[in-house]
Amino acid sequence: MTVIQQVSVDRMKIIMFLPLLLLVCSFSADETETAGQQPCPQDIHAVLRELTASLAVQNERITVLQRENQELEAKLESQKTEMNQLKQLSEEQAGKLKTELQNQRTEANQMKQQQHVTQVAFSASLLEQGYGDTGPFNGRTTLIFKHVVTNIGNAYNPYTGIFTAPVRGAYHFDWKVLGRDSTHTGAYLFRNEEKIFFAYETQSTGWPSASNGASVLLEVGDQVSVRLWAGSRIYDNTEHHTTFSGHLIFTM
Repeated sequence: MTVIQQVSVDRMKIIMFLPLLLLVCSFSADETETAGQQPCPQDIHAVLRELTASLAVQNERITVLQRENQELEAKLESQKTEMNQLKQLSEEQAGKLKTELQNQRTEANQMKQQQHVTQVAFSASLLEQGYGDTGPFNGRTTLIFKHVVTNIGNAYNPYTGIFTAPVRGAYHFDWKVLGRDSTHTGAYLFRNEEKIFFAYETQSTGWPSASNGASVLLEVGDQVSVRLWAGSRIYDNTEHHTTFSGHLIFTM
C-alpha cells in the first residue's frame, strides 16, 4: 500500500468516525439532560475542531503526495522517452554501421574482382588431338580452337571459340592459319559482327599459311572470334600450326 493510499484510508476512517462521534455525543447529551445534567458543548466542539484540523492535515498531505507522485510519473515518463530515443539512436547507428560494413565488403570484392579481371590472357590451337582439315564451308564459319594452353581469366570459351571481354580496355589478338594442298587459305578477326582484319595467303603448291594481329578497344561483353574464309580449308595436327591468342593490354 502506497503512502497516498494509506493517507486516504486514514481520512476515510476519520470521515466515517465523525457521524458516529456526533451520534454518541448527541446520545450522551440526551442522557445527561435526562439525568438532570447540562451537556458539555465545549467538549464536542473541541473534538470537532481536532477532527477538522486532522482532516486539513490529511488533505494537505494527500495534496503534497499527489504532487510528488505526479512529478515522479513525469520523471519516469521523461526517462522512458529518453530511453526510447537512445534505443532508436542505437538502432540507427547499428544500421549505419552495418551498411558501412556491407559497402566496405562490396568495395573489397569489387577491387578483388577488378584485380582478377586485369589478368586476362589466352592461347589455343585448333585441334585438341590428332590431325585433319577444317573446311571448306560455303560461308564464313567461326573456328573453335579446342586445345587451350592458357586461359587466364576464363574469358575464352573453348566450346564456342569466342572470347568475351570481361572489362573495358585495349586488347591484342594474334591468329594464324595453315593450309594444305590448296592454292589459298585465310581467316578473319571479328569483333561482334564487325570484320577487323584478314589473314590470307595463296600459292600454287605446298602449305600456304597466313597470320595477322590487331589491337582493339573492347567494351564489357564484346565478343571476338576468328572466322574461316568461305571456300578456304585449314589444317592442324599435334604440332599446333593453326592458333588463336589474345590478352588484355590495359583497362580503360
